[in-house]
Amino acid sequence: MLHLLGGKLWRTKGEEQEASKKEYLECLKLLEEELGDKPYFGGENFGFVDLTLMPYFSWLHVFEIATNFNVEIERPKLITWSKRCMERDSVSTSLPDHQKLYDFFLQLKKWHGIE
Repeated sequence: MLHLLGGKLWRTKGEEQEASKKEYLECLKLLEEELGDKPYFGGENFGFVDLTLMPYFSWLHVFEIATNFNVEIERPKLITWSKRCMERDSVSTSLPDHQKLYDFFLQLKKWHGIE
C-alpha cells in the first residue's frame, strides 16, 4: 500500500495530490499506532516488519521534497523509529543515499513525462 500511495504522491498535482497526501499520512498513522511506544514493531528487537518497511521509508525524503510536506511533524514516532533503524549497520549500508535516491526520482519523473 505504501508503494502505491507513494506513487500517487508524485504523479499527481493540486487537489489530487493533497488528497494523496492525506491518504498517505493515514496509512502512516496506522503504522505509527501499531508501533506505539515500542522501539521496533516487534517490541524490543529489530525484526521482519522493521526490515520490510525500511526501504519504503528511505523514500520519505524524496516525497517530502517533491510534495512539500514534513512527515516528522505529522508522524514523529515513525521518524524516530526509522532513525533508530538507520543506526543499525545492516540497514544503513543497504539503503541508498538520500541524494542519489532523489536524483533517481528526478529521472523517473522525466521517464514518465512528469515535470
